[in-house]
Amino acid sequence: MMNENIAIKFSDVTKNYKLFKDDKSRLLNLLLPRRFRPKNFTVKHANDKVSFEIGKGESVAILGRNGAGKSTLLKMATGVIEQTSGEIYVNGRVSALLELTAGFDNEFTGRENIYLRGRLMKMTTKEIEEIEDTIVDFAELGEYIDQPVRTYSSGMRARLGFAINANTNPDILIVDEALSVGDSKFKEKCSKLIHDLLSIENIAVILVTHSMDSAKKFCERGIVLQNGSVTYDGPIDDAVEHYENL
Repeated sequence: MMNENIAIKFSDVTKNYKLFKDDKSRLLNLLLPRRFRPKNFTVKHANDKVSFEIGKGESVAILGRNGAGKSTLLKMATGVIEQTSGEIYVNGRVSALLELTAGFDNEFTGRENIYLRGRLMKMTTKEIEEIEDTIVDFAELGEYIDQPVRTYSSGMRARLGFAINANTNPDILIVDEALSVGDSKFKEKCSKLIHDLLSIENIAVILVTHSMDSAKKFCERGIVLQNGSVTYDGPIDDAVEHYENL
């Protein structure tokens, strides 16, 4: 039986991608997967046998250069993609400030998408109603909140996605600090909310950042990724030193 104090646990998790030499090879693999010859593609290990666990109330920075496997790891943690092998355990409601516009129904209004996203996060109607006004006010979409999302600009969609994900009272918060949404005033508001969320003690926080100052300020622990594998997992000061020495 899994320890209830664990928020997220990865056990020997690997994610592989097939890189095809051309579109024809990709199509043949879809139509005839058993007969498709491996010479027509190469395998990319985005993450390779990654293992760690994060406890409730713990804040952890994920550090790594571009291409180290951070985004793939977080997408698996949020259920956006599935691992190739290994096991992932998630205990609680996850809110991810990553894929902000994923899961929207273009024909639904912004307000209807608040309820859709909330239900996808296993919230009750009452729970969604309690935060509806907060989300609407934060998104600053005015009368467009009751218009179909297909009429939104990409910036409006991102603002609505951020407002929903940041206000759903998560047990596990996953944040890409490089997130950039809207104009300078709205970005400042987003940044303040992220920092407020990071300071809440009773949620598990996973922070992806290239700012070592932010990592040290908000996290007590760091996990360093290189070429898809964990090369260090420990106190944040030592993790930062390890990362900077890569």
